Amino acid sequence: MNRLSSLLLAGTMLMPSAAFAEDLVPADAALEADGTNTVIVVTGTADGYRPVDANAVKTPTPLVNVPQTITVLTREQLDDQGITQLGDALRYVPGVVLGQGEGHRDQINLRGQNTTADFYLDGLRDDTQYYRSLYNIERVEVLKGANALLFGRGGGGGVVNRVSKTPDLDRTKGEASANVDSFGAFALAADWNQPLTETVGARFNGTYEEFDNHRQDFEGRFIGVNPTMAFQPGEKTRIELSYNYDDDRRTTDRGVPSVNGKPLTGYDDTFFGRSDVNIATVVAHIAQARLDHELADGLSFNVLGQYTHTDKYYGNVFAGSAVNASNQLTLSGYSSANVRESWVGQTNLVWEGRTGGIGHTVLAGLEVSSQDTSSLRSDPIFSGSTTVTLAKRLTIPAVTFAAPSRSTFSRVDTWSAYFQDQIELASFLQVVAGVRFDEFRISADNRIATTTAARTDRKWSPRFGLILKPQENVSVYGSFTRTFLPQSGDQFGSLDATQATLAPEQFENLEAGVKWDVNAGLAFTAAIYQLDRDNSRFNNPVTGLPELSGKTRAKGVELSLAGRVLPELQVSLGYTLQDGEVRSATTAAPAGRKLSQLPRHQASAWARYDVSDKLGLGMGLTHQSKSFTTISNAVTLPAFTRIDAAVFYDLSENLSVQLNVENLTDTDYFPSAHTDNNISTGEPINARLTVRAKF
Repeated sequence: MNRLSSLLLAGTMLMPSAAFAEDLVPADAALEADGTNTVIVVTGTADGYRPVDANAVKTPTPLVNVPQTITVLTREQLDDQGITQLGDALRYVPGVVLGQGEGHRDQINLRGQNTTADFYLDGLRDDTQYYRSLYNIERVEVLKGANALLFGRGGGGGVVNRVSKTPDLDRTKGEASANVDSFGAFALAADWNQPLTETVGARFNGTYEEFDNHRQDFEGRFIGVNPTMAFQPGEKTRIELSYNYDDDRRTTDRGVPSVNGKPLTGYDDTFFGRSDVNIATVVAHIAQARLDHELADGLSFNVLGQYTHTDKYYGNVFAGSAVNASNQLTLSGYSSANVRESWVGQTNLVWEGRTGGIGHTVLAGLEVSSQDTSSLRSDPIFSGSTTVTLAKRLTIPAVTFAAPSRSTFSRVDTWSAYFQDQIELASFLQVVAGVRFDEFRISADNRIATTTAARTDRKWSPRFGLILKPQENVSVYGSFTRTFLPQSGDQFGSLDATQATLAPEQFENLEAGVKWDVNAGLAFTAAIYQLDRDNSRFNNPVTGLPELSGKTRAKGVELSLAGRVLPELQVSLGYTLQDGEVRSATTAAPAGRKLSQLPRHQASAWARYDVSDKLGLGMGLTHQSKSFTTISNAVTLPAFTRIDAAVFYDLSENLSVQLNVENLTDTDYFPSAHTDNNISTGEPINARLTVRAKF
């Protein structure tokens, strides 16, 4: 960690002196001098790429005072990058590496921890496996490091929270956009906000997208509808009701296999499936309700409720082996159907006040949830040989699916209570201390074997942080957090007799960092972390019985700078230096193996420069050094650097056009993988033209 410590120390040296800080007054501030040479600073609301706050921290704490690394992608940055899907947005977050997700879901590696479930919507769990659109999202928040106090189980490497657009009761406004890219994919979107009375407002977001890319036979479409109502019966009370409908259909594509320990090259377009079988469909219904009420000055509470129902099916035919010396490979596949119904309720009480000379920001909360999941899985029946010869266009035999080989029903019931106090002992010293208690109950029926298994876990998860503030806009912090994950995996679709005997996995995150609000529009963060994962299971080599002993460790340094550097220049920059390995043997890997999809170096940069009031230019870069596809360490994803560019032009005050070019240098790269032989190929150079109208 010596290099990491040195980089963090370098970050602390960037702190401004008092004299330099005066030169960094935000561009949107008004300066006025009176006869006594006093400078009065009137600050406005920061906008652009600058992260202002985070919905997911549950308290009105400025980000500079949160002892945890948080990256916020604002709506303006998402629009400038021409991004409509969550996965594309996360490419620009240091420490997040995209997983392939079997071609039918969002899946990420966050600080070396793979997850399909650590996603949230407005602070509430959204863990179904599907792709998430951003048409109705105001910003995306990535909170890094284990932190069960705020989120409960899971989130070993962190969580991703989407914050929805909500009604504005003050004015009527709207936006419509249309875009098309060089593959023929296009998207239409509308956002309309309408005050109905002085105390009632409505907002509607909707989108229709059609997908296409460089891959053979790939196609799809997405329909999203999101009406929202807001009621404000008094100055201290606000109620919001929201319904979200997502209907997604697309080709399931698991990329290319490997050959000689590397991704197969020269076949970036080749589809290793069948268009009539590789189909993924999701219909999702999400209903939310939220009440916010101020009881007194500094004392408020909120109540949140969410109901979700998702119906999902996908079929998969894919490369099940590497390409051998005879230029042949073996096909594999399966189909899966899942129906999930979830309820979650949460209430939070927040108090900001003082006891004597000590300041407090207290959070006390309760959460209850229930989730039912029905799952079916079927094996493929190929009409011909599963061994095929490599070709630019593969000949794949017809495929049907047998009767279900797996049929399960699971129920998860949880309740949680948590308490946290951010204590200001002095103007230069704050302490964060809190704990959460979770009761997690899971029961599962195997409807083919007619067996049932169940387990209950009760876990305490602490959080502790120390914050030193040499000046108001700077913090130096250290923190310790913990979370857990039951042994039935992050989706809890089933539970077998072995899993029912084992204690949960445990994640502990140590982090130290520096945060500096350079001005109202620009923020710098530097952090080092060490994340230990314990209680992975393995089979005792003598008895053959499962035991808990598996350990992994990930460690790294993360640097970021986001906001307005000059009045004409906005940036979002990030860099991560990281490493991770298995520290004790498991059935999956011996000690010393490197964690999968954890590149040593990862960098991202996006900048927009406004040449004039009408013309702007954008440039982006993402870089990843080489990494392993899986913990087998048998196949390596090569390093790559991708460059993007954009041009923005305002035709009028309400009408604009932009051109985004992805992979400007036409780099051949492999951005993600699911197994050693399911490796995604990066898109070649392509362009997207967007027209946006505001009303």
